[in-house]
Formats: sequence, C-alpha cells, structure tokens
Amino acid sequence: MPRDGAGSLGRFGRRLVGVLVDWTVCQLIAFAFFSVPLPFAGVATSRDTAVLLGLFAVENLLLVGTLGSTLGHRLVGLRVQSTDGRIPRPFQTLVRTVLLCLFLPAMFWDKDGRGLHDKAAGTVIVRS
Repeated sequence: MPRDGAGSLGRFGRRLVGVLVDWTVCQLIAFAFFSVPLPFAGVATSRDTAVLLGLFAVENLLLVGTLGSTLGHRLVGLRVQSTDGRIPRPFQTLVRTVLLCLFLPAMFWDKDGRGLHDKAAGTVIVRS
C-alpha cells in the first residue's frame, strides 16, 4: 500500500470524523422517525440506545456491504475494502459491523492503525 494518497491507510483523524458523521446522521434519523431524544435534549432510555445502535449497524451493513463506504467515510474520502482490495464480502461486513457496534474492538489498533474489528474481519480502511 502507498504511504500517502489514494489507496493509503485511512488515518485516525479521518476515521474519527467519518464515524462522528455517521453517528450524527443516525441520531437525526432516530429523532425524526423513532422519537429518540437528541443528545443534551432529554434522557435516553435503553430502547432509545438500542434504536440508535441498530440504525448505525444497518447503515454499516447496507452501505459498506454494497458501496464500500458509509456516508461519513464518503464525506472524508475513505472506503472500506477487503485485504484483497475488493469491496468486503457479506460475512466480512457482518463481522466488522458487529465488532464495531461492540465499540471496544474499534478502540484498539495495531501499529498501522487498523482496528481490531478490521483485523478480525479481514478489512482495511483506505483513502479513496
């Protein structure tokens, strides 16, 4: 993989902004369609949290599995690919999404910046 530019590993800052965009979009959808309170606007119940996490999981499953990127990834110029350079296969997308939703695997990464959720799924986030 190249060190810089298209095809290089996505760095932490871009990945963080991408996931924050995705989470914000999911919060707005949850607010509009499921009456989940926005942050700092009310107390969220466990149902509200489950709805929000479910939307986040569905977004990742559908968009990464078909397009190779979520809305946030696309906005910051990233894409998810299999280690062989293709769009992740359905099982890879499922493993990656489940581990991402567990949060903890995404908080640990190797020296190249790949999260444990990506390593376990055989995927990598690269610049597009």
